Amino acid sequence: MELNKIIKEANLEIPEERILFNESMKEYTSFKIGGPAECLIKIQTKEELKEVLILANKNNIPITVVGNGSNVLVLDEGIPGITLMIKIEGINFYTLDDKKFKVKVGAGEKIAKVGRMFLNNSLTGFEEISAIPGTFGGAVRMNAGAHGKEMKDIVKSITCMDYIGNEKVFTNSEMKFEYRRSVLKEGKYIVTEVEIELQKGNTQEIKAKMDEYAKFRKEKQPLEYPSAGSTFKRGKDFITSKLIDEAGLKGYSVGDAEVSTKHAGFVINKGNATAKDVLELIDKVKEEVYKKFQKKIELEVEIIGK
Repeated sequence: MELNKIIKEANLEIPEERILFNESMKEYTSFKIGGPAECLIKIQTKEELKEVLILANKNNIPITVVGNGSNVLVLDEGIPGITLMIKIEGINFYTLDDKKFKVKVGAGEKIAKVGRMFLNNSLTGFEEISAIPGTFGGAVRMNAGAHGKEMKDIVKSITCMDYIGNEKVFTNSEMKFEYRRSVLKEGKYIVTEVEIELQKGNTQEIKAKMDEYAKFRKEKQPLEYPSAGSTFKRGKDFITSKLIDEAGLKGYSVGDAEVSTKHAGFVINKGNATAKDVLELIDKVKEEVYKKFQKKIELEVEIIGK
């Protein structure tokens, strides 16, 4: 049975306007690249997520989770099956003592919005991360970080759902956090809520730090063009962007995909780049860096689709 028919006959408790068929992923990724999702569903509650996962499991429909689409490259052929955008929101504060606060954050909350909420409540410990694009769920999954701080430094527990609809809670240690990695990268669980712990701080000092990190990002990164953020991971004993720069690859392009002249660690979309363009460019960068420095560089961006 066709996917369209399976989903329509299931009478999901999700409004029709949040279930889209043959939807171009260009509109849903920060790279502005990607073919159509066979079915794109915007999930706003745990109950909706469970309902879709049970349906998909029963009918052997593949599930892909894209979060806010800020760290992914969707292939030109698109995404088969059901693509989920997790938009579960909610920010709840709990007082632990005079100085410590616990905060529960929905996986679909955008990091920038949460950062502003913490500033408004004079909570410190999140400033370094506050300028990162994307959602809380995606940031935890890849242990996102900046300026010496990572999600692992503030996370207490993570509530997830497996692909048959069962809920599970992970502690910080059970997440097996590493550089740009956690146990969730194995693709067996979907984040629904994150619990973190922060300290009471000085509002002016928090704002000054957030402004400083936002300014750094604006000055150093090519925010004027669509991209998926930092394309490559940092090496264990080298700075990847430095090697790309020294290999003379700044400004190198394939079609409309280009190694940014502002920051060599970013591949940008100058207008109408395709996933094929980006992949060819990535292969060229890897090849040239290895040829010149004998260093293998790894992708930070996740490739999704057929």
